[in-house]
Amino acid sequence: VPPLRVATTPYGGGVISTARAKLGEALFHRVAGPDGARHRDRIHGREGPRWFPPGSPIAEVHGDASMFVGGMRALLLQTLHPAAMRAVSEHSGYRGDMWGRLHRTSRFLAVTTFGHEEDARQSVDVVRRIHERVRGQMPDGTPYAASDPHLLRWVQVAEADSFLRAHTVYGRAPLDQAGRDTYVAQSALVAERLGATDVPHSEADLRDALADYRPELHGTPEAREAVRHLLLTPPLPLAARAPYGVLAAAAVGLMPAWTRPHLRLPWLPLAERTVVRGLGTAATGTIRWAMTPPLARKVDATP
Repeated sequence: VPPLRVATTPYGGGVISTARAKLGEALFHRVAGPDGARHRDRIHGREGPRWFPPGSPIAEVHGDASMFVGGMRALLLQTLHPAAMRAVSEHSGYRGDMWGRLHRTSRFLAVTTFGHEEDARQSVDVVRRIHERVRGQMPDGTPYAASDPHLLRWVQVAEADSFLRAHTVYGRAPLDQAGRDTYVAQSALVAERLGATDVPHSEADLRDALADYRPELHGTPEAREAVRHLLLTPPLPLAARAPYGVLAAAAVGLMPAWTRPHLRLPWLPLAERTVVRGLGTAATGTIRWAMTPPLARKVDATP
């Protein structure tokens, strides 16, 4: 889920401008949480060095509306690793606090992508300490740990592949090959600081890494439960279910065909290339329109 761009100056008058402002604020509040504005101000307002320069590929990808689709796709893909899914099922509390988990994840992406390097390091340290406490056993008695470099690498591979794929299809200005390779390399730096090893640093390496994990990936009862919760029963008001469904369909449409049977997801290639792609483009375009009004001075505003 994205650290999105929102305006920091008024939208101007008029019914359309007012509606745009309300939609933008509602989206920001949903992604960033009730204290999102405070975190946004620190992330962008604190002067000093950053891990990544403004306008770099990681900032372009993580600041784009396509992250709404990419974030959902990443969650779907991550469920396919049984140990990673077991850790989420037993320790994350996603069933009762879906939005809280979203806020924390979005804030981590925002701080590490756009924030002061000291804040980024502190955020990574906090996550590493949490990972050290997330331990358990698989049904066959095999231990798992969230701090396992192999599992951390899987999370990175799933996220980078999903965020980049969504940006390529739904992004405002898709990256060229050099930009995509740079994005993978930049996102790898964060994963390595979290403790991942042998992380891919190019798009080709990313494809190879995903293929390497294929023998380990399969659907489990916990994975299918998480997918049903994410796609069918999100804690949203009735009016928001239809647009959410469009984003969810767009995320499913970007999942590789081989993943669908594992998670009991439909595979409708013709509809996904036409109807779903068109609706997804319209939905991400609307989000981008709401969050980046043309009359305002725009900044990358994040939770």
